[in-house]
Amino acid sequence: MSQPFEHLEPPDRFHLEAAEGWFELGNGAEAQAELAQLTPELQTHPLALELRWQLHAQARQWETAISLARELATRQPDHAPAWIHWAYSLHELKRTREAREILHPQAARFPNEHVIPYNLACYACQLGNLDETRQWLKKAMQIVGKKTILAMAAADPDLKPLGKDFGEIEKLPAAD
Repeated sequence: MSQPFEHLEPPDRFHLEAAEGWFELGNGAEAQAELAQLTPELQTHPLALELRWQLHAQARQWETAISLARELATRQPDHAPAWIHWAYSLHELKRTREAREILHPQAARFPNEHVIPYNLACYACQLGNLDETRQWLKKAMQIVGKKTILAMAAADPDLKPLGKDFGEIEKLPAAD
């Protein structure tokens, strides 16, 4: 996460920094304990919501993760990761059509965010639309480069339905 906390006053700044540190060390319980010490008005601060989402996603607590991401997207609609988190949480609960509905409009709002078209490719693939999958992968390649997307896609179980068609993805033209 590595968010700047300088604009926050102590002790909240220290609690958020400590929570992030515990999270990075893999100790979710201590991270949650630090977040619980935030003042009431900062419990729903975007930085706290983001870290809470990460903790719940790591614990695969997707219903809670959905609520946190939805609140983050409501509070910070211009924060692309909020929308990505919301859709991803839905997808993890096999609510892929809903995930696509949440994320699809964001592709136009955040044209330089490669994770959005990449995730939309995954969702399209899981929904059985391989042509759409290829279109989204091509868009992601145009943003971040073909090598990066191919490396991500090669090990992604969501793209497994491409099967032998994966070779077609490697042939897609994209700016590197």
